[in-house]
Amino acid sequence: MKKSIYAAAIALGLMASSCNDFLDNPRPQGTLDEGQVLNPAYVDNLVISAYAIWISAEDINSSFSMWNYDVRSDDAYKGGNGTEDGDVFHALEISQGIMTTAWNISDMWQRLYNAISRANSALEVLDEMDGADYSLRQQRIAEMRFLRAHGHFLLKRLYKNIPFAVDEHMSPSQYNELENTVYNNDQGWQLIANDLEFAFENLPEVQTEVGRPCRAAAAAYLAKVYLYKAYHQDDALSHRVTSIDRDDLLKVVKYTDPALFSSFGLESDFHNNFRPEPQFENGVESIWAMQYSYNDGTTHGNCNWSYGLIVPNIPGVTDGGCDFYKPSQNLVNSFRTNADGLPETSAADDYEPTRDYADPRLFLTVGMPGTPYMFNSNYIMDRSATWSRSNGLYGYYVSLKHNVDPDGDYLVKGSWWGSPMNRIVLRYADVMLMRAEALVQLNQGIPEAIEIVNSLRNRARQSTAMISDYEHAYGMRMNIRPYTGSYSQAEALEIVKRERRVEMAMESERFFDLVRWGEAAQVLNRYYADEADNCAIYSSAAFTADKNEYLPIPFAQVSASNGHYKQNIGNW
Repeated sequence: MKKSIYAAAIALGLMASSCNDFLDNPRPQGTLDEGQVLNPAYVDNLVISAYAIWISAEDINSSFSMWNYDVRSDDAYKGGNGTEDGDVFHALEISQGIMTTAWNISDMWQRLYNAISRANSALEVLDEMDGADYSLRQQRIAEMRFLRAHGHFLLKRLYKNIPFAVDEHMSPSQYNELENTVYNNDQGWQLIANDLEFAFENLPEVQTEVGRPCRAAAAAYLAKVYLYKAYHQDDALSHRVTSIDRDDLLKVVKYTDPALFSSFGLESDFHNNFRPEPQFENGVESIWAMQYSYNDGTTHGNCNWSYGLIVPNIPGVTDGGCDFYKPSQNLVNSFRTNADGLPETSAADDYEPTRDYADPRLFLTVGMPGTPYMFNSNYIMDRSATWSRSNGLYGYYVSLKHNVDPDGDYLVKGSWWGSPMNRIVLRYADVMLMRAEALVQLNQGIPEAIEIVNSLRNRARQSTAMISDYEHAYGMRMNIRPYTGSYSQAEALEIVKRERRVEMAMESERFFDLVRWGEAAQVLNRYYADEADNCAIYSSAAFTADKNEYLPIPFAQVSASNGHYKQNIGNW
């Protein structure tokens, strides 16, 4: 059992929480006197509750990893048994038929605001305490503001125009008076940054319990927020990127300074980031991660059930596996390299394993027919129904970053399949790529940006512990080399964006990257056309600019707001 903040939640029985109300307030009303409320032990329970909800409130259909919503990108097909299996996500995948009343539009909104309300409940009491009564008060406030920022960040990437619950002293009636358009896009990002800047100034360099964010986690999240903020989308009638803000980019550079991450770095092997074994979890690259566990005194432990739908359906082994979130052919093609070990961009046809070279990260990200599933030779993937519940509609590739070896004692059967594998929210490779992108957009430090990319490529080259026999045993050809030339700003930006895609593939960043770059409509409509032959469902797909970049505000929320919420643009 891990010594984590989530383990404390289990001990206190806080992992099973209700998610049915718009605001889920765990602070009892009228049951405790003021002395009890301000008791540090009680406050710690509120803090632990605010952490616990990030595990207990997520669902296989509403994963806080956002994989369910990344099916809109060119990285992945929805998967499952067909278009009617999770039909509301099929609508997202093809950008057609998305309804403001769809349960998946409303469910994530509700779950994330419940999580924010937990942080606010803890903050409300922490604000009332004197520092002399609770020595950790300032640090705990920083942790809660970090969690509140995390919730608002996820909401803003999904819905853009959201109400901000950044005043923990609001009454229920005041919550109901919040508006979702009082701040423009730029101001909304700054509200999130304000919470994170407080966290950065008040969090410790090292936390004694994994799962609590440290100062470097706040720095990494600040970099992420300012990178999104830099791509201004403040035209009220569109989602276009109207400008790229230099001051915001400079803050990205500031908060990705390697000196802030002296305790972190790259794993020696890329695959180590996606392993459930205790010796690999919370490794040097993991800046902040959701902590899951097993064998901790509960029936199924504090397992990661959020990936439960992604497990393939292997007869007699993973019966009930649903085979969702399948890597796309387009993603697989993006890993192809040429004889020089650089990205192959000239090929007109699809990647062919025994003919083409590929970046080794392909075989650590995508399960390929003809190779072992989760590196276990007992399960050789092929083009059969075992590896595609849709009988090929969504292809035969399988996600590897979300799954574990069926024979490795880390696959747990409950209502769905789960595992104790952590989910990294912020990893150092992401920080490096954000720094590279900001440097290139500033048109300064392009050599440093290319050096960052090369460090990831060099790491990929040596990430072969699990796939060392793939070339001679399975005929897979691998080749990757660093960039050696001098590059213009435009060339360097393309290099960084391409590297970001293959490094972060299937980690639910891709769709949101395309939106913040202002490239979603162009890239995805081209993807739909190219993929129609590989995946027939895309024959009717069409991405509408200035609409499909963001989810609509849920109908139930607009209806209940008494006119305080305005619907996103796009004629939903």
